[in-house]
Amino acid sequence: MATKAGGDQFALEAASRPKVVGQIGDDENIETSASSKLCAGVLVVFSVILIILFFPFSLLYVVKVIPEYQRAVIFRLGRVEEGDAKGPGMFFIVPCTDSLIAVDLRTVSFDVPPQEILSKDSVAVQVDAVVYYRIFDPKVSVTNVKDSARATRLLAQTSLRNVLGSHTLAEMLSERDSISYQMQQALDVATDPWGVKVERVEIKDVRLPANLQRAMAAEAEATREAKAKVISAQGELNASRALKEAAAVIATSPTALQLRYLQTLSIIAAERSSSIFFPIPIDILSGMGGNAEPGTDLI
Repeated sequence: MATKAGGDQFALEAASRPKVVGQIGDDENIETSASSKLCAGVLVVFSVILIILFFPFSLLYVVKVIPEYQRAVIFRLGRVEEGDAKGPGMFFIVPCTDSLIAVDLRTVSFDVPPQEILSKDSVAVQVDAVVYYRIFDPKVSVTNVKDSARATRLLAQTSLRNVLGSHTLAEMLSERDSISYQMQQALDVATDPWGVKVERVEIKDVRLPANLQRAMAAEAEATREAKAKVISAQGELNASRALKEAAAVIATSPTALQLRYLQTLSIIAAERSSSIFFPIPIDILSGMGGNAEPGTDLI
């Protein structure tokens, strides 16, 4: 019984030991944080004293001015100050303990270099694009990524390859707007943790190989010629039907045929021509000379 009681006591001590270690670690963190805050306060007070001693020359280092399109992220002894980024306008810093990074909030554009892309239907093309983005959270863009501009450029190149690689050549040429929107959405989601907002992506050019261009040109020319022949044949068919209907109408009235001939003569006479050859059917001559004696010349 004594052995069992001793084993239980040892187990209880072993179970409680990590808790004691955790409590010691928390106490050490609290003490370290308190000591760092105390040192920071002493340095800030010392800096303020120096500012007062060297006034007004210290204003050159204390007063900072940020333009409307920028914001200043201030680090005090390596830590980001709480609250929003400073600016625009004039504000004060403590020179000995504070450092600032100015972040531009304007929309920035850059060209994506031409990328060799293999389309979904195994056609090698070169595609380049342009990307427009801006920074909407200055603190996040400074603390979460080393160089937000360079990171966005590299991500745009890989996204261009990934998105266009899932489309066929015909889709690249005919659906540029939808592909650009798809790229913009993909980049916007990826750059959101960096404080970057991708506003627009535009595909500038899709360069095809020379032999493929010639093949597509020949195909397009053949398609146009086929359509032209079909349209010409359809026009001939419609014209023949119209002529058939006109002939049926004229056949019912011989006078209409004579009026049509006279109208044709007036059209020919309007042109500058010295000689006019006009065929006259025999039935018209027989109708016009019905009362003449046989053997009489009509012309």
